[in-house]
Amino acid sequence: MRVMLAEDSALLREGLVRLLKEEGHDVLAAVGDGDALLEAVTRERPDAVVVDVRMPPTHTDEGLRAALELRRRWPEVKVLVLSQYVEKKYATELMSGSIDGVGYLLKDRVAQVGDFLDALDRVGAGGTAFDPEVVRQLLARTSHADPLAQLTARERQVLELMAQGLTNASIAQSLHVSQSAVEKHVNALFDKLALSHTTGYSRRVLAVLRYLGS
Repeated sequence: MRVMLAEDSALLREGLVRLLKEEGHDVLAAVGDGDALLEAVTRERPDAVVVDVRMPPTHTDEGLRAALELRRRWPEVKVLVLSQYVEKKYATELMSGSIDGVGYLLKDRVAQVGDFLDALDRVGAGGTAFDPEVVRQLLARTSHADPLAQLTARERQVLELMAQGLTNASIAQSLHVSQSAVEKHVNALFDKLALSHTTGYSRRVLAVLRYLGS
């Protein structure tokens, strides 16, 4: 995969470059701020970018704004966002549009090399990869005031795993149940969230995203 990195920590940036090259990826650029990332993508379209949320000059949302601009200008470029903490506002904004080829991981997940590489592979293939803690906090934010509160504990587990980008088969393996049981839970939560008549893969995403703004 042809990848670009945007991370202001030189140590982490160089570590990621080394890791990705060892895994056979082609690292086209490794920069320290959002503007430099946009310039690099303008010159040469990568397959995917890995970008930190907070970068110079203000260390607030420069990376996220660069990621959103990338999605607007080059929707074919996949985006994996890294953050030190769960930035609910930023996560919600990133997830508010099409999230095919989008991921959001906490930086602690980068230390779990296998998890990080798996997330990058999923995003690069056009799937999704959202950190379990990000999903839990976003769900907790809305459960008091919307139909998510109607879900059973098991349906909620299935929804959290769906939001992380897992397929029904992977969810069944994670929960140690049959795939048909997972499919029943998925259909039930679609009904409760009024998504039964929405077509396409986006139903799995909307099950989490529809209520994030409430």
